[in-house]
Amino acid sequence: MSVTTAAADQSLCTPLPVLGRDVTVPLVTGGEVTYAALDYAASAPALQRVWDDVAAYAPYYGSVHRGAGYLSQLSTDLFENARRTVAEFLGCRDADQVVFTRSTTDSLNLLAAALPAGCRVFVFETEHHASLLPWRHADVTYLDAPRTPDQAVATLERALADREPHGPALVCVTGASNVTGELWPVRELAAAAHAHGARIVLDAAQLAPHHPVSVTDLDVDWVAFSGHKLYAPFGAGVLAGRADWLRAAEPYLAGGGASRRVTRRADGGVDVEWHDTAARHEAGSPNVIGAYAIASACKALTEAGFDTLVARERRLIAAVREGLADVPEVRFLSLFGDDAPRVGVLSFVVDGWNSSHFAAALSAEYGIGVRDGLFCAHPLVRTLLGSDPQTQGECGAPEAAPGEKSLNAIRVSFGAGTPDEHVERFVGAVRELVRDGAKWNYRTEDGRCVPDTSTAAV
Repeated sequence: MSVTTAAADQSLCTPLPVLGRDVTVPLVTGGEVTYAALDYAASAPALQRVWDDVAAYAPYYGSVHRGAGYLSQLSTDLFENARRTVAEFLGCRDADQVVFTRSTTDSLNLLAAALPAGCRVFVFETEHHASLLPWRHADVTYLDAPRTPDQAVATLERALADREPHGPALVCVTGASNVTGELWPVRELAAAAHAHGARIVLDAAQLAPHHPVSVTDLDVDWVAFSGHKLYAPFGAGVLAGRADWLRAAEPYLAGGGASRRVTRRADGGVDVEWHDTAARHEAGSPNVIGAYAIASACKALTEAGFDTLVARERRLIAAVREGLADVPEVRFLSLFGDDAPRVGVLSFVVDGWNSSHFAAALSAEYGIGVRDGLFCAHPLVRTLLGSDPQTQGECGAPEAAPGEKSLNAIRVSFGAGTPDEHVERFVGAVRELVRDGAKWNYRTEDGRCVPDTSTAAV
């Protein structure tokens, strides 16, 4: 093996440094173990690089945009440079705006508030609630879950062609499912939307941490994502894209920063001239640390190289699927099929197990953190499970007998900071739990399954 090849192979084995990688947690069975954080799809740990950048800036923190002092001017420059870094990370067009928000949810609610009169919205039922629910007060059409990427495009084309009247329209679609991890045909959906005179917004919350996202290359009109999924958990998000609808809309929040000029009228009222830049929708003191953290994460991922990150993640996905392939009780959820391209997000059910019970046992007995439930994508998970809305039973009892429908699912998710050992431990723990059962008794407390410390182990 050449030195170059060896170095490349080693890079595939090395996760990016993240906070919490050395944290130990107690096991209910005794002792401690290094925590395996496998819930990246909910919130990814902070990159060490992001934390260090924020810590270095913190002593220089100051007000943004309106201060004459040195720290205020430095903070303003840092905030606006963060905007430019994000625009570059997303491959934005010259005329696009980058608006800093609180999250993907906030970004899509902002866009929903900026829809022009008479705008029709088209959204698949497979979306996360952040992109499924903001349009409820608009003229919205919910599209059935497709079973192939081609079917997704055909379903959208049909819906757009049949709409009456042919006024403004917006399509909202995910880039990668937060339930199955599957990649959606964003470029093809964008082409279909534009062919029918519609615009499209991409929910990149699950895509941006795993794959490069280019507004220009994908030809989407807007993209939204959250810092806390991009290894920058400081309470910020992004809406980036075309400026015209945003400029024409009333400010998302009314207040300082959004206004250019405010004057009293003779009748006692107030006249306001609003900014037509991104500041129009950023009223109040901006979250400069959140914006800076996102920019730092964008730089770190770009420098690490998405080709390397994607290759390593594919290897981890394969390790999970192959490691559990001979466990018939485990069934992975998928819309497009097991071989569909995906990011490091996998949801599954375990025959005969209550999902909350299984996830609680992974945590309490193995120090592995996963997610269970419906993952803020209730219609999609219920479609995949073939189940109706119900209340899950007590965590100590099996959720469903073999062959019966499950009510909820378990999700394992990982990314650039996940060590191989965490995935290996997860696979081993799943196999052991299915084979031997839990080592402890569990009960339901405040709707969650927890170890029952009042009784002895099983």
